[in-house]
Amino acid sequence: MKTCPFFGVCGGCKYDVASDDYRNQKLSEIADLPITANAIWTDVGTRRRADFAFSDTAFGFYKHRSKNIVPVRQCPLLRDEINVLIPHLAALPWGGAGACLVTVCDNGIDIAITSPVPYFSSEFKTAVEKLPGVIRVTWNTRCVAQTVTPTVNFDGHVVEYPSGAFLQPTVPSEHALRDLVVTAAAGAKHVADLFCGLGNFTYALNADGFDIAGVGVKRDLFLHPLTVGMLKQYDCVVMDPPRAGAFAQCKELAKSNVARIIYVSCNPTTWRRDAGVLTRGGYKMVTLIPVDQFIGSAHWELFSVFVK
Repeated sequence: MKTCPFFGVCGGCKYDVASDDYRNQKLSEIADLPITANAIWTDVGTRRRADFAFSDTAFGFYKHRSKNIVPVRQCPLLRDEINVLIPHLAALPWGGAGACLVTVCDNGIDIAITSPVPYFSSEFKTAVEKLPGVIRVTWNTRCVAQTVTPTVNFDGHVVEYPSGAFLQPTVPSEHALRDLVVTAAAGAKHVADLFCGLGNFTYALNADGFDIAGVGVKRDLFLHPLTVGMLKQYDCVVMDPPRAGAFAQCKELAKSNVARIIYVSCNPTTWRRDAGVLTRGGYKMVTLIPVDQFIGSAHWELFSVFVK
């Protein structure tokens, strides 16, 4: 029995999480990968981020393979805080069209709206100020309303959350990935955390972080990867790039003598490409563990370790 009446209509889920065969169906997406350990599964109802769409009076998720909006008012994948908020968001006096990213931070809910319409009405501003549990709303780069600065916690370090910034979609999967990374990096003396974001791994590893935005050195690793010379000081490198992968950085790593590379990927396709670069450069993959943090979708997170 399906737990969501929108399954097959809303474009969010490819697989029915209520199906007895859900795990086998989901694993079929990565059946060709040399997995070394059982997958890590994330509980339903833990997702802390949801990207909604709006167009005039319509609010919800996009229909499968369409720009039509399904008026979803509750989703079994989401945390209670978001489900409670959805009817209030749907009732806002929206203008134009765009996206509405809702993120549950540690001290309240952050809403980041992006739209080709550069303005919002005074009526809209008044309405969002009354949203329950919401501590900040932005429209493109402009702040509509804010009571306090949203924050998140990484391994005991409280970090300000920039509007619309990347977070792992669930707290349990964030912790699981951090635990895997910390265990795999044990004994390393000097770690580089590439594509470090807000610091999920950086603080726990006491690592040097590098990214376009976040807690580390500001560096575009797509255009300016760490060079072989820069990599000489590190005995371990951690990478958690966006879906585009880390092709340019992997080409530099393949020429380096970094003893251990921990690669966390949210895209098996680009992971395969990048893993090929590393193995041709003399690295051996010793660990590959899939993490189902994108529950219901076809997407997997991969945790992998390469050694030389």
